[in-house]
Amino acid sequence: MALRDGPQHTCPLSPDGALEAASSANRKMPRTTPGQASADLELQARLLRLETALERMSHGVCFFNGSQRLILANRRYAELYDLAADSIRPGMTLREVIELRVLAGSGPRTTPEEYHAWRDAVAAQDVASETAVKMANGRTIIIKHQPLPDGGWVATHEDVTEQRRSAERIAHMAHHDALTGLANRVLFRQVLEEALTGAADDSGTALLYIDLDRFKPVNDTLGHQAGDLLLRAVAERLRSEVAEGDIVARLGGDEFAVIRSKAGTRDAEDLARRIVEALGRTFELNGHHVEVGASVGVALAPDDGAGPDELLRSADLALYRAKAGGRSQHRFFEPETDMRLQVSRGLEHDLRQAIEAGGLELHYQPVVEVATRQVLGFEALLRWRHPERGLVMPQTIIPLAEASGMMLALGDWALHRACAEVAGLAGRPKLAVNVSPLQLTPEFPARVAAALAASSLGPARLELDVTEATLLRETEAALGVLHKLRGLGVAVAMDGFGAGTSSLSALRRFPFTRVKLDRGSVRNLGEEPDCAALLRAIVDLCSVLRMPSTAEGVETEEQFTAVAASGCTEAQGFLFGRPAPMERWLDQRTVAGLGAANRMGGEAEPGASTSTC
Repeated sequence: MALRDGPQHTCPLSPDGALEAASSANRKMPRTTPGQASADLELQARLLRLETALERMSHGVCFFNGSQRLILANRRYAELYDLAADSIRPGMTLREVIELRVLAGSGPRTTPEEYHAWRDAVAAQDVASETAVKMANGRTIIIKHQPLPDGGWVATHEDVTEQRRSAERIAHMAHHDALTGLANRVLFRQVLEEALTGAADDSGTALLYIDLDRFKPVNDTLGHQAGDLLLRAVAERLRSEVAEGDIVARLGGDEFAVIRSKAGTRDAEDLARRIVEALGRTFELNGHHVEVGASVGVALAPDDGAGPDELLRSADLALYRAKAGGRSQHRFFEPETDMRLQVSRGLEHDLRQAIEAGGLELHYQPVVEVATRQVLGFEALLRWRHPERGLVMPQTIIPLAEASGMMLALGDWALHRACAEVAGLAGRPKLAVNVSPLQLTPEFPARVAAALAASSLGPARLELDVTEATLLRETEAALGVLHKLRGLGVAVAMDGFGAGTSSLSALRRFPFTRVKLDRGSVRNLGEEPDCAALLRAIVDLCSVLRMPSTAEGVETEEQFTAVAASGCTEAQGFLFGRPAPMERWLDQRTVAGLGAANRMGGEAEPGASTSTC
């Protein structure tokens, strides 16, 4: 608002505090002396300078007297509150100005009465102050109040909306995950500390540690964009399951967490169950339907940990138990299992180092032709020489690798190593390698092709052994991968048939090149008459399906006689040689000439398992 638009504008400010009086006196005098004329000119110059300064200010400025009546306001003040420049006039009361702002939609978020009460309280303090006021239109104005001797005040109004929004965005980015919008690890830690510090003695805090079970295959198969979509969808489902006051965080990768204050065992268990169910439902990602599932570890404060680190550790151990138990389930922390899980975690760390440092090795067990006892090939068996535990067997290594996400790396190493060691052997023996269900991703055929190409092993010499559990877990996806493997010319055998979960439908759904009978079908041969009859029935079934059979676990001549009588075409077991490094087999005169007379000893193995990698 200009200061010289007419006699209605007044300005009581001057270096000596008397401009208003001087101006008024000047207007009443009909005649002026040269000295008075000079004073008038000086006054006008001062007014002009003040007007120019006010109009050039980036802040809104207003002056009110002790009666809360407007003395003046600059143009920026009107612009700041979306008011017409001529709508603000000197003499207006503060209440009238606020009413204009309310009508323009730029009034304070509080009611006019509340705003006036605040204004009166500020004036009563008679000290300079600074207040951030939220406006109804969403803007934030910093009002700096400077009291005047007559009870009035001068106030500057600065729009800091964008600065505040920028600061809020920066603060949000510092404490939230950019992809999902969930709390990040920093905010998660802060909230957890506050929850544990502020919790009453009779209330607990529940920490749920969540890990997606099959995120990596989705990321690898459909690409990182689909992986990002999946993480956002997971975040939305987690938000939908929690209550007001709960904190949902993404800790990194495919790990999430939920903090719930004042939660007991039943409440935490209900939440964990609902999270497992929610994340177990199918996700649709750009036309693709995927199932990932999730495992949840639950820890309750203060019983499972009074501090953040201890509680996190307990929830992590509970999550480890959930994954080891089959995934897609929840587990509570159990103190009595703490030590055992710590040992398992230590073993997991050692295994990761062994894979990276080449600390694993393969042993080979011969597979013989029943009719001639001639060696047809070898089955590759994984071994790990642990510096403290000695020789660690596959039944320990494989579940550990599957639960810790190392199976793909371990499987690739074993496949490449086995192909390389067998490819150049005299007699061109065949090679059997077991495959974990976790390896059967859409990329697996390409991995197999790469191993064959690197070793120059012919596809017809390689047999990949899968268990029926592989088909039961993800039938359509697994079958698709197996058909591609057959397209490479690689043999595919069903391993462990007859172990208790076998079904005819599994054999009929895929044209296996061979069926390997579980050692349980052989163990009691010669001792229980029904065992021989059962073995013959299984072999006859395989014959009807035109699938040759191999008997595993043959340890005695009596068992071998029964196996031969059943019609099995191949056999393997300690009777024909214990698993040993390939160098030991090469020490023999010829691989192809190994037969029943061979009693070469490998390392003694605990139990009778010949599980492969």
